[in-house]
Amino acid sequence: MKHYLVAFFMLVSVSAMAQSTHDFMVTGGLDAIKTDNVKLFDKAQLGFDVSYFIDRRFAVGAGAELWTTRQKNSFVMGARWYANDNIFVRFRGLIGANDAALGAGYSKAVKDNWRLEAMGDYYFNGSAFGIRAGVAYIIRRK
Repeated sequence: MKHYLVAFFMLVSVSAMAQSTHDFMVTGGLDAIKTDNVKLFDKAQLGFDVSYFIDRRFAVGAGAELWTTRQKNSFVMGARWYANDNIFVRFRGLIGANDAALGAGYSKAVKDNWRLEAMGDYYFNGSAFGIRAGVAYIIRRK
């Protein structure tokens, strides 16, 4: 019986940190590894997004991608679909770089509103793959 109670409370605590419909999420991330980087720290790519949860598992958002090289900075529009409270798939269009990216990631709640994220994206036009680390803050609807 103790095992069932422990499992129940673990499930309740995980779902308490999940996003809900109509919440906002502010994210920021930095590419740790990208296949088109010639040498380490040659260029950096940083992204910021604000997303709105239309449904508990589906969010749409917009943001910006910034590079330290001469590559054009981009306005980004995209969507995320969460398979569960942690695993997601995302698609983004990069306007300015004329590219699109499809990726998947993992989001781990560290506090009620804060998450650590890791994701991988494939950029179609540049034929590049990147691994990104970031943080997310959930703005909860009251």
